[in-house]
Amino acid sequence: MERLGFIGMGNMAQALALGFIRSGSIAKENVFAYAPHQDKLKKNAATIGFTPLGSLAELAGACDTLVMACKPYQIEAVAAELGEKLAGKALLSIAAGWDYARYQAVLPASTRMQFIMPNTPAMVAEGVLLFEETNSLTAAEHAAAVRLFASVGLVQELPSSLMGIGGTVTGCGPAFVDLFLEAYGDAAVKYGMKRSDAYRLISQMVLGSAKLQLQTGLHPGVLKDNVCSPAGTTIRGVAALEREGFRSACIRSVDAIMEK
Repeated sequence: MERLGFIGMGNMAQALALGFIRSGSIAKENVFAYAPHQDKLKKNAATIGFTPLGSLAELAGACDTLVMACKPYQIEAVAAELGEKLAGKALLSIAAGWDYARYQAVLPASTRMQFIMPNTPAMVAEGVLLFEETNSLTAAEHAAAVRLFASVGLVQELPSSLMGIGGTVTGCGPAFVDLFLEAYGDAAVKYGMKRSDAYRLISQMVLGSAKLQLQTGLHPGVLKDNVCSPAGTTIRGVAALEREGFRSACIRSVDAIMEK
């Protein structure tokens, strides 16, 4: 892909644009965006480095590959406004709920499409990028999209039936982890630690624990057991979490999303 155009520039689009440019996977001169709030768009452009454009038509004319990054409820109107300007384009959509099958009703037949679910850690090249297996990109376009998104994190292809749960645990999950960081930060502050130090140490602990699991491939329960000495401090903390229903609460948080 030579020129990449973002339709919408909300938090997720900003994270991706910044990640792509910082990683060097695409030059900032080849990244464009349109959003209706032009003042905000231009401010973000100055910070991130992309080129702001004044209309959807201008964006479609300038770019061979478009990223649908507007709100899901806006997609039908955007597709209708662009109409045949989408013909022959590659469209990468990061809008929740709009999978390949749903797009077929609103896109020109010649538009090639890939549904991707990213998460905000892509901003620091530690994201999770879920690619729906069903897509209509050419082999070259698909390979280019995978390379681009792999520059900001882990790319995983999933069947259409698993994109919902995959997006829930990876897309909503960062908020759950942030809540965990804040809670343990409060605990450290309660016992005298500076809040800035607490967040720094706990964030690094979470990062290190996650990397240890990824690199070893060990079951999380094994890694947990490795820290829990008989009659030790850690197992007492684990027991307290079990009494409070920690694991059950995690599962229920996903149920609340999936069963809405």
